Amino acid sequence: MAQFVDWDLATATAGALGKSGPRVTYDEATEVVSELRRLTDEAAGHVADYTGLTSQVTHPPVRVVDRRDWAATNIAGLREVITPLVGRLAPDKQPGPLTEAIGSRVTGVQAGTVLAYLSGRVLGQYEVFSADPGQLLLVAPNIVEVERKLGADPRDFRLWVCLHEVTHRTQFTAVPWMRAYFLGEVQAFVDAAQGGEHLLERLRRGVSTLADAVRDPQSRSSVLDIVQTPGQRAVLDRLTALMTLLEGHAEFVMDGVGPQVIPSVERIRAGFNRRREAGNPVEKTIRRLIGIDVKMRQYAEGRKFVHAVVDRVGMTGFNRVFESPLTLPRLSELSEPDAWVARVHGPVGPVPTAG
Repeated sequence: MAQFVDWDLATATAGALGKSGPRVTYDEATEVVSELRRLTDEAAGHVADYTGLTSQVTHPPVRVVDRRDWAATNIAGLREVITPLVGRLAPDKQPGPLTEAIGSRVTGVQAGTVLAYLSGRVLGQYEVFSADPGQLLLVAPNIVEVERKLGADPRDFRLWVCLHEVTHRTQFTAVPWMRAYFLGEVQAFVDAAQGGEHLLERLRRGVSTLADAVRDPQSRSSVLDIVQTPGQRAVLDRLTALMTLLEGHAEFVMDGVGPQVIPSVERIRAGFNRRREAGNPVEKTIRRLIGIDVKMRQYAEGRKFVHAVVDRVGMTGFNRVFESPLTLPRLSELSEPDAWVARVHGPVGPVPTAG
């Protein structure tokens, strides 16, 4: 079977290009890892109490990783998903050995370049590709680096990050169908393409676009170049709605729990928001081209949706969003939460006022 990406080269490239972490002593590093593990457990209790959601499946313990390990884990996960898709897309279209070797190595370097860049930015992630039900990753060097730049209390900032990431773990473990649904939509995106051979070329171009954005912020290419068919756009709408919901829910939970358990949460939130908005023109261009700006909008739009629904029907009523794929919000409903409430709950009376 043709190899779409030289995964080993991608891993090596990400490790070689990833920036080094902040200076810490061995004792400091050990303390950070120990505290992040402890705060993950603490955050799990807060998230369960606040959301009313509890894990329905057994999940592995949190992994506290460095930048190289984060990139390697994500590359391994992508390999698990992409390799079978490539084999199914073009089983009878085998390129020559030289073409395959050159193409896969080029894509491997490009993929590694993107993962190297992201490995210096991500604080944590619930990674769902490599295993069922997924695994929670916390990137210790990035957490330490950001807390130092913000001048934040280390314990408070670390718990704040854990609240967000543990909420993502809860979304996938308290809702057992979530991972299969997400992976199914990725499969549907591939199925909606017109012709496997052409899709493979568009995927290569998409990876190249991301790498170009990292290396050359003046690039005018867009990652949306790989989305060409109406079917793909429909799937992308569903995926966008799902990711906006999940990100917004995590933001809503961390902001809801934070004031109760994190004394300096207002200072942390203000500093973190300034950090999100800041950046020189080069950095901003890269963020736009590789989709980080889209993720920032998802945080804000999703949080507004969750807040509006909880205000209308309470947390238990909001949790109906996780009953089945049919109760997930449609893309249009994210800006019209009353439409989601009407579709899922039916007519709802006015919200009672205190007094």
